[in-house]
Amino acid sequence: MKKNESKMQKPNTKYYHEKYPRQRQPYPGLDKKMRPEPDCGEDTYIGASRLAGRRALITGGDSGIGRAVAIAYAREGADVAISYLPSEEVDARDTAKYIEQAGRRAILIPGDIADENFCTKLISHAHKELGGLDIIVMNAGYQQYSKDLQKLTTEQLIRTFSINVFSMFWMARAALPLLKPGASIITTSSIQAYRPGAELIDYATTKAAIVAFTRALAKQVARRGIRVNSVAPGPIWTALQVSGGRATDTIPEFGMDTPLGRAGQPAELAATYVLLASEYASYTTAEVYGVTGGNHLT
Repeated sequence: MKKNESKMQKPNTKYYHEKYPRQRQPYPGLDKKMRPEPDCGEDTYIGASRLAGRRALITGGDSGIGRAVAIAYAREGADVAISYLPSEEVDARDTAKYIEQAGRRAILIPGDIADENFCTKLISHAHKELGGLDIIVMNAGYQQYSKDLQKLTTEQLIRTFSINVFSMFWMARAALPLLKPGASIITTSSIQAYRPGAELIDYATTKAAIVAFTRALAKQVARRGIRVNSVAPGPIWTALQVSGGRATDTIPEFGMDTPLGRAGQPAELAATYVLLASEYASYTTAEVYGVTGGNHLT
């Protein structure tokens, strides 16, 4: 094999593809306690200066998809601020370590994006600490399975919509006066927006709302030179799944019903978030990129 030539691998077996051990953590869960631990590209992602000098804010950047994006952005040359719940501090500090190892600044901002005041302060804090904002990745999400709509509490509905949808309005409203032409906003939707599961009725509804939010906002700010896109993951191995996002007895077969026959790893989404934040996607806005293992969005 020639120098710098990457080895081709069969995608079906490139990452973990066996049954997962049954496991459960209290919400919000930690990557460190998962078996196996999610692969966020810690040992594999190689940057190419695609985001050199950029300043990024990533919600839910402590673990899972957010962690993979934070590592990738740092290795692409961006300084990164991450938000997370205080109970996720151990994962957040681990992510910060990888950002700093890439020679970039890591800003840690704990708090709950279900709170409007925190969302507003989060934007201003990240903007101040980073000296500006060029990329905002709205990734944090809340998912709790419920088998019966009649037992779905109003409390859960409000929390799901506050974290998954309302926070995006609050953050975007605070951020738009600060963003310059060339800035990129990236939301995280889901295949659930297109192929909703019966036990995720509230979560799926919020993910469909995120698609509409993304496309509408993109059209509203296009003339200002700000791009807005979304990534729609399929079944990805994150703490969301083991902290109430799905029934424990379904964990072993998680992701095996996809054409590729396995769940995805957070590392497999990072490059899509890099593309959408970079100049390579300068003509891309109001789009939804599926990373689903073969279960198409439409």
